[in-house]
Amino acid sequence: MGTMQREEQIAQAEELLGDRLQKLGFVRGLYFGKYLAEKLPRYPAQLPGPQTTAMLANLRKFLQNSVDPVEIDRAERIPESVIVGLGGIGVLGACLPTTCGGHGLTQTEYCRLLEILGGHCASTALFVNAHHSIGPRALVLFGTPAQQEKYLPKLASGEWISAFALTEPEAGSDAANVQTIATPTPDGRGYILNGTKRWITNGGIAQVLTVIAKVPVPMGDKATPASATGNQTYPPTKLVPTAFIVTPDMPGFRVLEERMPKCGVRGTATGRLAFENMYVPAENVLGAVGKGLKIALTVLDFGRTTFGASCTGAAKFCVEHAVRHAQTRVQFGQPLASFGMVREKLAWMAAGVFAMEACTYQTAALIDAGEEDYMLETAMLKVFATETLWRIINDTIQIYGGKAYFTDEPFERMLRDARINMIGEGANDVLRAFVALVGMRDVGLELQGILQAVQSPWKNLSRLSQFAGERLESYFRTPEVRVQAAELHPQAERLGRLTAYFGGQVEKALAKYREEIVDQQLQAGRIADAAIDLYVSACVLRRMDAILVARDVPVGQAGMGQPTHGANGANGQEEKPSDPGKTISGQLAAGRYALELAETRIRRNLADLWDNDDALIDDVLRGI
Repeated sequence: MGTMQREEQIAQAEELLGDRLQKLGFVRGLYFGKYLAEKLPRYPAQLPGPQTTAMLANLRKFLQNSVDPVEIDRAERIPESVIVGLGGIGVLGACLPTTCGGHGLTQTEYCRLLEILGGHCASTALFVNAHHSIGPRALVLFGTPAQQEKYLPKLASGEWISAFALTEPEAGSDAANVQTIATPTPDGRGYILNGTKRWITNGGIAQVLTVIAKVPVPMGDKATPASATGNQTYPPTKLVPTAFIVTPDMPGFRVLEERMPKCGVRGTATGRLAFENMYVPAENVLGAVGKGLKIALTVLDFGRTTFGASCTGAAKFCVEHAVRHAQTRVQFGQPLASFGMVREKLAWMAAGVFAMEACTYQTAALIDAGEEDYMLETAMLKVFATETLWRIINDTIQIYGGKAYFTDEPFERMLRDARINMIGEGANDVLRAFVALVGMRDVGLELQGILQAVQSPWKNLSRLSQFAGERLESYFRTPEVRVQAAELHPQAERLGRLTAYFGGQVEKALAKYREEIVDQQLQAGRIADAAIDLYVSACVLRRMDAILVARDVPVGQAGMGQPTHGANGANGQEEKPSDPGKTISGQLAAGRYALELAETRIRRNLADLWDNDDALIDDVLRGI
């Protein structure tokens, strides 16, 4: 990538992210080698209130009695009775304001619902997530009172279904490359939309859609007066992404394909749409003209958090069934659970589930606490949870052997369902680049400022002295990671040292590559993976601390940010809760193992920054 192209892309990203870059959240502190504990709220330690508890119980009962994931997959359709039932329980308006018929649940409470859904039927979970997490959410956050009054009540009840239409043939991960155009009408009363959308969950069945299209706006002042030749000249225009509220009764709205055949989550209606000279009134602009991608990025933060919850539910189902099968299946005269390779798989799976759950609810708490910067945290959660679930399903199938390959078990369906998780709502590799480059941005700006200050040292003596003092302190003092449980002090100290080490390696990489780090995707990926594991480790430690503080209180009263009930199984059967004593000891053991695994990965990724085989990649590709 040339210098000009790189600078143009950086400028576009800065403009898109806007004031979000000015907020220093927990993860962005890690890139400086700092552990900003005050930026992480307390791990959710309270059981849900009566309303949410009742909703969880009703949802479990409804799923067990009325939602058949096998039939949904076979018929490639979620029955209308299921949609009506979810609306009646309150799931489809769970987080929407009570003033419009919603239930006003927090993000943490809502994640509990999605965890249960994810452990029962991935198609139903995705349908709910698309309708609720990224549909009405935009109206709640950016809609006018008139828009909210008009649309939210029926969306909250489930009478209307919503969809978020962003993806196009030329705009997948490159969301800014949207080609749908919204041309203002001469009278200024509306816009004419032309374009296509594809892979839109609920797109062909929704009654309300949020559509992202580009609006041409002048780059300069108004048109200039007519010249001597009598020709009036106009300033050049630029196309700015804008969000519109669209309904399918608008002339020119076409459903090209209501249900596109696909690998997994077959029950969802993934549609292909077209807009042909479709008139949309100006009052249907959502937010402000030019803020469409900001709206998209904001609602995706919420959707990625609930992705973590649904993945956690599916992973819990797999672990419980894998353990049960390994303990009862006898080969070569002994249970599978006695073989070392199987035991390693089971332990990794348990650690993965603990970490997924910890990261999900800590991130949800971050949103509930009103923190303004959590875009990196939600992206990290999405990458970690989706990839951990993928391995857990794969290992479950390996433990079951040929039995899992056939359709009378749920695992082949779960494997198909889980693959989209690493693509939808931001492809994981794109999110890795995002996590690395946005995270390193402030560190790079600081180093750039110091390099400039060195050119005039006497004028910048104070700044240089401060920088030198901070660097000297970082060599002799690691960030303090506080925990309440004394037995976690060793893990807390190791996490502090690891944070400082990570910050030092980031600074070293930036000193070497400077602006060219944007082009070093393999290096950025290693930094992102290390940062993700560092954030997940912080969440795991927070959760372990909450468990230890509450360990002398009966489980039913303590509340540790996770359901104390058994999740519904992915085959539609209710699972029995585990023994409470084993649950606590098992959770702590899983947490410790998760921390050990994460530290190993972090150190390996950071070592690979300086000792790798990247140069051989080009040699191989030249021979293909």
